[in-house]
Amino acid sequence: MEVESLMSNTKGPFVAIVTPFDSQEEVNVIALTRQVERQAAAGNGVFCAGTNGEFYTLSFEEKVLVAKTCVAVAAGRVPVLAHVGEISTHQTILLGKAVEKLGVAAVSVVAPSFIACSQDELVGHYTRVADALSVPVYLYNIPARTGNKIEPETAARLADHPNIVGIKDSAGSEESLDGFLAIARSRKDFDVLVGPDHLILHGLRNGAAGCISGLGNIAPLTLNAIWKAHVAGDTAGADSAQAHYGELRKALYAHGFPPTMVKRALYLAMPDVGKSRGPAMVTDEVNDKVALVSKTFAEAVA
Repeated sequence: MEVESLMSNTKGPFVAIVTPFDSQEEVNVIALTRQVERQAAAGNGVFCAGTNGEFYTLSFEEKVLVAKTCVAVAAGRVPVLAHVGEISTHQTILLGKAVEKLGVAAVSVVAPSFIACSQDELVGHYTRVADALSVPVYLYNIPARTGNKIEPETAARLADHPNIVGIKDSAGSEESLDGFLAIARSRKDFDVLVGPDHLILHGLRNGAAGCISGLGNIAPLTLNAIWKAHVAGDTAGADSAQAHYGELRKALYAHGFPPTMVKRALYLAMPDVGKSRGPAMVTDEVNDKVALVSKTFAEAVA
């Protein structure tokens, strides 16, 4: 019953929130607080230390700090999901144990990177993690970045684990997303959270429980509008909000690595979030193009 309760609290729109840095590239807790408040005001849940949160640049201690801050600031108004995936099973469990104590609704675990894993190795990895943690676990599939793809058949096997409650699919294609949605429709204990911004409405209309969006950092109101219109059965409203989101995606992602572009666009609108940690960089030419996108699409939420 506890897992079912938590699952019901992890539906709807989540923003893969950026991790703000100061001029010395240290985590800026004050700026992070502002961003969590901003998303809560828009009605969006928070997904922290994910791809848009630059988890790949954060230390163990920083990931715990980010999760602790997000939970404290959200204060139960919106749910907080935390990413805890590391390359090794051992380190993933250690981080998961540290984060689960903070009050997050669930954690996500990206497939290991660098190590080429068989599907059986992925099953072993996720099973050990889920066995070790008391907080619900979401699989996280983003093969373009990790080099390891979670196959739908593997997700179906893992769905039988009582502490694995769903998957965040960021593979980027309808085919991939539809494979996981088929699993979700076949059982009541496995949810799909849509990662690609252009597939949010497609996912929701085909059984996804919600989404985790990077673009929500820039346009939190539009993201929430997609969800609200969908739930209300407002087909035209949902289509319109998704189309606007698609225009933002096309305009921004044309200029470089999406998380870096999202961070820069938000920085230009709200400088206290800082820039991405190196080696990520934005040239003057790209900065000017992103500035136009930010000016056109950024939404201020008090």
